[in-house]
Amino acid sequence: MAEESGLLEYIFSSVIYRARTKRAAVYLLVITFGLLAAIAVNDAVAAMGSIVAVPVAKALSLDPELVVLVLAFSVTIGSTMTPIGNPQNMLIAVQSGVRAPLTTFLLYLAPPTIVNLVVTAYLLDRLYGVRPEPLKAPYRIPEEVIRNRKDAYISGVSLVTVIALLAVNDYLELRGRPLVRDIGVIPFTVAAATYLASSNPREVIRRVDWSTILFFIVMFIAMAAVWYSGILTPLFQALLPRLSEGVQSALRITAASLAYSQLLSNVPFTALFVPYMQRLGFTGSNALAWTTLAMATTIAGNLTILGAASNVIILESIESRYGVTVSYWRFMKVGALVTLINIAVYLAYMVPLSLILH
Repeated sequence: MAEESGLLEYIFSSVIYRARTKRAAVYLLVITFGLLAAIAVNDAVAAMGSIVAVPVAKALSLDPELVVLVLAFSVTIGSTMTPIGNPQNMLIAVQSGVRAPLTTFLLYLAPPTIVNLVVTAYLLDRLYGVRPEPLKAPYRIPEEVIRNRKDAYISGVSLVTVIALLAVNDYLELRGRPLVRDIGVIPFTVAAATYLASSNPREVIRRVDWSTILFFIVMFIAMAAVWYSGILTPLFQALLPRLSEGVQSALRITAASLAYSQLLSNVPFTALFVPYMQRLGFTGSNALAWTTLAMATTIAGNLTILGAASNVIILESIESRYGVTVSYWRFMKVGALVTLINIAVYLAYMVPLSLILH
Protein backbone atom coordinates (compact mmCIF):
# COMPACT_ATOMS: atom_id res chain seq x y z
CA MET A 1 0.00 0.00 0.00
CA ALA A 2 2.97 2.29 0.68
CA GLU A 3 4.04 1.73 -2.91
CA GLU A 4 0.60 2.08 -4.53
CA SER A 5 -0.34 5.22 -2.58
CA GLY A 6 2.85 6.92 -3.74
CA LEU A 7 4.38 7.15 -0.24
CA LEU A 8 7.66 5.45 -1.14
CA GLU A 9 8.05 7.54 -4.29
CA TYR A 10 7.19 10.68 -2.29
CA ILE A 11 9.94 9.98 0.24
CA PHE A 12 12.37 9.20 -2.57
CA SER A 13 11.43 12.29 -4.61
CA SER A 14 11.55 14.56 -1.56
CA VAL A 15 15.18 13.65 -1.04
CA ILE A 16 16.29 13.74 -4.69
CA TYR A 17 14.47 17.07 -5.11
CA ARG A 18 17.09 18.57 -2.82
CA ALA A 19 20.11 17.42 -4.85
CA ARG A 20 21.95 20.30 -6.46
CA THR A 21 24.73 18.42 -8.29
CA LYS A 22 24.97 15.12 -10.17
CA ARG A 23 27.41 13.71 -7.64
CA ALA A 24 25.14 14.64 -4.75
CA ALA A 25 22.25 12.98 -6.58
CA VAL A 26 24.16 9.68 -6.81
CA TYR A 27 24.90 9.68 -3.08
CA LEU A 28 21.32 10.61 -2.23
CA LEU A 29 19.96 7.89 -4.52
CA VAL A 30 22.08 5.21 -2.85
CA ILE A 31 21.31 6.30 0.70
CA THR A 32 17.59 6.85 0.07
CA PHE A 33 17.01 3.52 -1.67
CA GLY A 34 19.06 1.80 1.02
CA LEU A 35 17.24 3.28 4.00
CA LEU A 36 13.85 2.68 2.39
CA ALA A 37 14.76 -0.98 1.86
CA ALA A 38 15.60 -1.33 5.55
CA ILE A 39 12.05 -0.44 6.61
CA ALA A 40 9.87 -1.28 3.61
CA VAL A 41 11.36 -4.60 2.35
CA ASN A 42 13.88 -4.64 -0.48
CA ASP A 43 11.60 -6.17 -3.12
CA ALA A 44 8.96 -3.43 -2.64
CA VAL A 45 11.58 -0.70 -2.98
CA ALA A 46 13.06 -2.53 -5.98
CA ALA A 47 9.65 -2.57 -7.66
CA MET A 48 9.07 1.14 -6.97
CA GLY A 49 12.62 2.07 -7.93
CA SER A 50 12.45 0.22 -11.23
CA ILE A 51 9.58 2.51 -12.25
CA VAL A 52 11.47 5.73 -11.53
CA ALA A 53 15.11 4.74 -12.20
CA VAL A 54 15.32 5.50 -15.92
CA PRO A 55 13.21 8.71 -15.77
CA VAL A 56 15.47 9.88 -12.92
CA ALA A 57 18.58 9.08 -14.97
CA LYS A 58 17.27 11.07 -17.93
CA ALA A 59 16.12 14.00 -15.81
CA LEU A 60 19.48 14.21 -14.06
CA SER A 61 21.53 13.45 -17.21
CA LEU A 62 23.04 10.35 -15.62
CA ASP A 63 23.96 7.07 -17.31
CA PRO A 64 20.85 4.81 -17.01
CA GLU A 65 23.11 1.81 -16.33
CA LEU A 66 24.60 3.66 -13.37
CA VAL A 67 21.17 4.35 -11.86
CA VAL A 68 20.07 0.73 -12.39
CA LEU A 69 23.15 -0.51 -10.51
CA VAL A 70 22.65 2.15 -7.84
CA LEU A 71 19.14 0.79 -7.28
CA ALA A 72 20.17 -2.88 -7.27
CA PHE A 73 23.15 -2.50 -4.95
CA SER A 74 21.58 0.00 -2.53
CA VAL A 75 18.36 -1.94 -1.87
CA THR A 76 20.46 -5.03 -1.18
CA ILE A 77 22.88 -3.27 1.16
CA GLY A 78 20.22 -1.24 2.96
CA SER A 79 17.98 -4.25 3.61
CA THR A 80 20.81 -5.98 5.47
CA MET A 81 20.47 -4.08 8.73
CA THR A 82 16.96 -5.00 9.92
CA PRO A 83 14.98 -8.24 10.34
CA ILE A 84 12.23 -6.82 8.10
CA GLY A 85 14.54 -5.65 5.31
CA ASN A 86 14.32 -8.87 3.30
CA PRO A 87 12.88 -12.41 3.50
CA GLN A 88 16.12 -14.15 4.50
CA ASN A 89 16.64 -11.79 7.43
CA MET A 90 13.12 -12.48 8.66
CA LEU A 91 13.76 -16.23 8.38
CA ILE A 92 16.90 -15.88 10.46
CA ALA A 93 15.28 -13.59 13.03
CA VAL A 94 12.32 -15.94 13.51
CA GLN A 95 14.05 -19.33 13.36
CA SER A 96 17.49 -18.75 14.89
CA GLY A 97 16.37 -17.94 18.42
CA VAL A 98 18.42 -14.71 18.55
CA ARG A 99 17.27 -12.58 21.46
CA ALA A 100 15.88 -9.13 20.68
CA PRO A 101 16.39 -9.54 16.92
CA LEU A 102 15.79 -5.91 15.91
CA THR A 103 18.28 -4.65 18.48
CA THR A 104 20.79 -7.38 17.61
CA PHE A 105 20.58 -6.73 13.88
CA LEU A 106 20.93 -2.98 14.31
CA LEU A 107 23.84 -3.36 16.73
CA TYR A 108 25.81 -5.67 14.46
CA LEU A 109 24.71 -4.49 11.04
CA ALA A 110 23.50 -0.87 11.03
CA PRO A 111 26.85 0.99 11.37
CA PRO A 112 28.68 -1.00 8.65
CA THR A 113 25.60 -0.80 6.43
CA ILE A 114 25.63 3.00 6.54
CA VAL A 115 29.37 2.97 5.78
CA ASN A 116 28.83 0.57 2.88
CA LEU A 117 26.10 2.72 1.37
CA VAL A 118 28.46 5.69 1.31
CA VAL A 119 31.39 3.60 0.05
CA THR A 120 29.25 2.05 -2.70
CA ALA A 121 28.08 5.49 -3.81
CA TYR A 122 31.73 6.57 -3.97
CA LEU A 123 32.72 3.50 -6.01
CA LEU A 124 29.92 3.94 -8.53
CA ASP A 125 30.61 7.66 -8.71
CA ARG A 126 34.24 6.94 -9.63
CA LEU A 127 33.58 3.99 -11.93
CA TYR A 128 31.10 5.98 -14.01
CA GLY A 129 32.98 9.27 -13.90
CA VAL A 130 30.17 11.35 -12.42
CA ARG A 131 31.11 15.01 -12.30
CA PRO A 132 29.96 17.49 -9.65
CA GLU A 133 28.05 19.48 -12.25
CA PRO A 134 25.07 21.54 -11.06
CA LEU A 135 21.62 20.22 -11.97
CA LYS A 136 19.51 22.42 -14.22
CA ALA A 137 16.24 21.48 -12.51
CA PRO A 138 15.00 19.15 -9.75
CA TYR A 139 13.69 15.73 -10.70
CA ARG A 140 10.07 16.29 -9.70
CA ILE A 141 8.03 18.35 -7.27
CA PRO A 142 7.43 15.90 -4.37
CA GLU A 143 3.75 16.75 -3.79
CA GLU A 144 2.87 15.51 -7.28
CA VAL A 145 3.63 11.85 -6.55
CA ILE A 146 1.08 11.15 -3.80
CA ARG A 147 -1.83 9.30 -5.41
CA ASN A 148 -3.89 8.61 -2.27
CA ARG A 149 -3.21 10.79 0.76
CA LYS A 150 -5.24 8.68 3.19
CA ASP A 151 -3.53 5.43 2.24
CA ALA A 152 -0.12 7.12 2.20
CA TYR A 153 -0.70 8.37 5.74
CA ILE A 154 -1.99 5.00 6.95
CA SER A 155 0.88 3.06 5.40
CA GLY A 156 3.41 5.52 6.83
CA VAL A 157 1.95 5.13 10.31
CA SER A 158 1.96 1.35 9.82
CA LEU A 159 5.66 1.25 8.93
CA VAL A 160 6.52 3.33 12.00
CA THR A 161 4.25 1.16 14.16
CA VAL A 162 5.94 -2.06 13.04
CA ILE A 163 9.39 -0.72 13.90
CA ALA A 164 8.17 0.69 17.23
CA LEU A 165 6.50 -2.60 18.23
CA LEU A 166 9.58 -4.59 17.26
CA ALA A 167 11.69 -2.26 19.42
CA VAL A 168 9.27 -2.57 22.36
CA ASN A 169 9.20 -6.35 21.97
CA ASP A 170 13.02 -6.42 22.02
CA TYR A 171 13.10 -4.36 25.20
CA LEU A 172 10.56 -6.61 26.90
CA GLU A 173 12.34 -9.75 25.69
CA LEU A 174 15.58 -8.56 27.27
CA ARG A 175 13.58 -8.24 30.50
CA GLY A 176 12.15 -11.73 30.04
CA ARG A 177 8.61 -10.66 29.08
CA PRO A 178 8.28 -10.33 25.30
CA LEU A 179 4.95 -9.40 23.72
CA VAL A 180 5.35 -12.27 21.25
CA ARG A 181 7.94 -14.99 20.70
CA ASP A 182 7.50 -15.08 16.94
CA ILE A 183 8.23 -11.55 15.70
CA GLY A 184 6.56 -12.34 12.37
CA VAL A 185 3.25 -11.87 14.18
CA ILE A 186 3.93 -8.14 14.56
CA PRO A 187 4.16 -7.09 10.88
CA PHE A 188 1.35 -9.54 10.03
CA THR A 189 -1.00 -7.99 12.60
CA VAL A 190 -0.16 -4.43 11.59
CA ALA A 191 -0.59 -5.33 7.90
CA ALA A 192 -4.04 -6.80 8.63
CA ALA A 193 -5.10 -3.62 10.44
CA THR A 194 -3.69 -1.49 7.61
CA TYR A 195 -5.68 -3.49 5.08
CA LEU A 196 -8.94 -2.96 6.99
CA ALA A 197 -8.27 0.79 7.27
CA SER A 198 -7.37 1.28 3.61
CA SER A 199 -9.57 3.28 1.23
CA ASN A 200 -10.26 0.32 -1.02
CA PRO A 201 -9.49 -3.06 0.60
CA ARG A 202 -10.54 -4.98 -2.50
CA GLU A 203 -8.10 -3.03 -4.63
CA VAL A 204 -5.33 -3.70 -2.10
CA ILE A 205 -6.04 -7.43 -2.30
CA ARG A 206 -6.20 -7.29 -6.09
CA ARG A 207 -2.79 -5.65 -6.30
CA VAL A 208 -1.09 -8.16 -4.00
CA ASP A 209 1.59 -10.04 -5.91
CA TRP A 210 0.00 -13.46 -5.45
CA SER A 211 2.37 -15.12 -7.90
CA THR A 212 5.32 -14.15 -5.69
CA ILE A 213 3.55 -15.41 -2.57
CA LEU A 214 2.77 -18.69 -4.32
CA PHE A 215 6.38 -18.89 -5.46
CA PHE A 216 7.64 -18.60 -1.88
CA ILE A 217 5.13 -21.19 -0.62
CA VAL A 218 6.21 -23.68 -3.27
CA MET A 219 9.86 -22.79 -2.72
CA PHE A 220 9.72 -23.51 1.02
CA ILE A 221 7.96 -26.81 0.40
CA ALA A 222 10.63 -27.73 -2.15
CA MET A 223 13.44 -26.63 0.17
CA ALA A 224 12.00 -28.78 2.97
CA ALA A 225 12.10 -31.76 0.63
CA VAL A 226 15.69 -30.96 -0.35
CA TRP A 227 16.67 -30.59 3.32
CA TYR A 228 15.19 -33.93 4.35
CA SER A 229 16.83 -35.63 1.37
CA GLY A 230 20.26 -34.54 2.63
CA ILE A 231 21.51 -33.98 -0.91
CA LEU A 232 23.15 -30.63 -0.11
CA THR A 233 24.62 -31.59 3.26
CA PRO A 234 28.06 -32.54 1.80
CA LEU A 235 28.29 -29.12 0.13
CA PHE A 236 27.48 -27.37 3.40
CA GLN A 237 29.93 -29.55 5.33
CA ALA A 238 32.72 -28.62 2.93
CA LEU A 239 32.64 -24.99 4.11
CA LEU A 240 31.13 -25.29 7.60
CA PRO A 241 31.83 -28.80 8.93
CA ARG A 242 31.30 -28.10 12.62
CA LEU A 243 30.26 -25.56 15.24
CA SER A 244 32.84 -22.79 15.48
CA GLU A 245 32.99 -19.24 16.77
CA GLY A 246 34.69 -15.93 16.12
CA VAL A 247 36.62 -15.17 12.96
CA GLN A 248 36.65 -18.76 11.72
CA SER A 249 32.87 -19.09 11.98
CA ALA A 250 32.27 -15.71 10.33
CA LEU A 251 34.60 -16.46 7.41
CA ARG A 252 33.17 -19.93 6.79
CA ILE A 253 29.55 -18.75 6.93
CA THR A 254 30.40 -15.85 4.63
CA ALA A 255 32.10 -18.14 2.11
CA ALA A 256 29.20 -20.60 2.13
CA SER A 257 26.65 -17.82 1.73
CA LEU A 258 28.45 -16.13 -1.16
CA ALA A 259 29.00 -19.39 -3.02
CA TYR A 260 25.70 -21.17 -2.53
CA SER A 261 23.48 -18.10 -2.84
CA GLN A 262 24.60 -17.91 -6.47
CA LEU A 263 23.59 -21.54 -6.93
CA LEU A 264 20.27 -21.50 -5.05
CA SER A 265 19.60 -17.73 -4.65
CA ASN A 266 19.78 -16.27 -1.16
CA VAL A 267 16.33 -17.01 0.27
CA PRO A 268 16.28 -20.75 -0.62
CA PHE A 269 19.86 -21.09 0.63
CA THR A 270 18.95 -19.44 3.94
CA ALA A 271 15.91 -21.70 4.32
CA LEU A 272 18.26 -24.70 4.08
CA PHE A 273 21.28 -23.35 5.95
CA VAL A 274 19.46 -22.22 9.11
CA PRO A 275 18.42 -25.78 10.10
CA TYR A 276 21.86 -27.03 9.09
CA MET A 277 23.53 -24.56 11.47
CA GLN A 278 21.09 -25.49 14.22
CA ARG A 279 21.94 -29.17 13.73
CA LEU A 280 25.63 -28.29 14.18
CA GLY A 281 24.76 -26.72 17.53
CA PHE A 282 24.40 -23.01 16.76
CA THR A 283 21.86 -21.42 19.12
CA GLY A 284 20.34 -18.01 19.68
CA SER A 285 23.39 -17.03 21.74
CA ASN A 286 25.61 -17.17 18.64
CA ALA A 287 24.69 -13.65 17.55
CA LEU A 288 27.78 -13.16 15.38
CA ALA A 289 27.09 -16.34 13.40
CA TRP A 290 23.46 -15.48 12.70
CA THR A 291 24.06 -11.84 11.82
CA THR A 292 26.93 -12.95 9.59
CA LEU A 293 24.54 -15.31 7.81
CA ALA A 294 22.04 -12.45 7.39
CA MET A 295 24.76 -10.14 6.10
CA ALA A 296 26.45 -12.57 3.74
CA THR A 297 23.30 -14.05 2.20
CA THR A 298 22.03 -10.55 1.54
CA ILE A 299 25.28 -9.06 0.21
CA ALA A 300 25.64 -12.15 -2.01
CA GLY A 301 22.92 -10.49 -4.07
CA ASN A 302 25.43 -7.85 -5.15
CA LEU A 303 27.76 -10.42 -6.72
CA THR A 304 25.56 -11.63 -9.59
CA ILE A 305 22.09 -10.97 -10.96
CA LEU A 306 20.91 -14.39 -9.80
CA GLY A 307 22.10 -13.80 -6.23
CA ALA A 308 18.90 -11.98 -5.22
CA ALA A 309 15.31 -11.86 -6.43
CA SER A 310 15.35 -8.05 -6.20
CA ASN A 311 17.96 -7.94 -9.00
CA VAL A 312 15.68 -9.93 -11.29
CA ILE A 313 12.70 -7.71 -10.40
CA ILE A 314 14.67 -4.56 -11.22
CA LEU A 315 16.25 -5.71 -14.48
CA GLU A 316 13.14 -7.39 -15.89
CA SER A 317 10.95 -4.38 -15.06
CA ILE A 318 13.35 -1.80 -16.45
CA GLU A 319 14.04 -3.77 -19.63
CA SER A 320 10.32 -4.29 -20.32
CA ARG A 321 9.44 -0.64 -19.56
CA TYR A 322 12.36 1.26 -21.03
CA GLY A 323 14.49 -1.19 -23.03
CA VAL A 324 17.46 -0.54 -20.75
CA THR A 325 19.43 -3.57 -19.60
CA VAL A 326 22.62 -4.52 -17.79
CA SER A 327 24.38 -7.68 -18.93
CA TYR A 328 25.14 -10.51 -16.52
CA TRP A 329 28.88 -10.01 -16.91
CA ARG A 330 28.73 -6.23 -16.55
CA PHE A 331 26.71 -6.63 -13.35
CA MET A 332 29.19 -9.19 -12.03
CA LYS A 333 32.22 -7.09 -12.98
CA VAL A 334 31.01 -4.14 -10.92
CA GLY A 335 29.24 -6.30 -8.35
CA ALA A 336 32.34 -8.34 -7.50
CA LEU A 337 34.20 -5.19 -6.45
CA VAL A 338 31.22 -3.87 -4.50
CA THR A 339 30.69 -7.24 -2.79
CA LEU A 340 34.35 -7.64 -1.82
CA ILE A 341 34.50 -4.20 -0.22
CA ASN A 342 31.10 -4.61 1.45
CA ILE A 343 32.10 -7.93 3.04
CA ALA A 344 35.41 -6.49 4.25
CA VAL A 345 33.66 -3.52 5.90
CA TYR A 346 31.07 -5.73 7.61
CA LEU A 347 33.55 -8.27 8.99
CA ALA A 348 36.00 -5.57 10.09
CA TYR A 349 33.22 -4.20 12.30
CA MET A 350 31.26 -7.30 13.32
CA VAL A 351 34.09 -9.59 14.48
CA PRO A 352 35.75 -7.07 16.86
CA LEU A 353 32.30 -6.07 18.16
CA SER A 354 31.55 -9.70 18.98
CA LEU A 355 34.83 -10.00 20.89
CA ILE A 356 34.03 -6.84 22.85
CA LEU A 357 30.50 -8.00 23.72
CA HIS A 358 31.64 -11.48 24.74
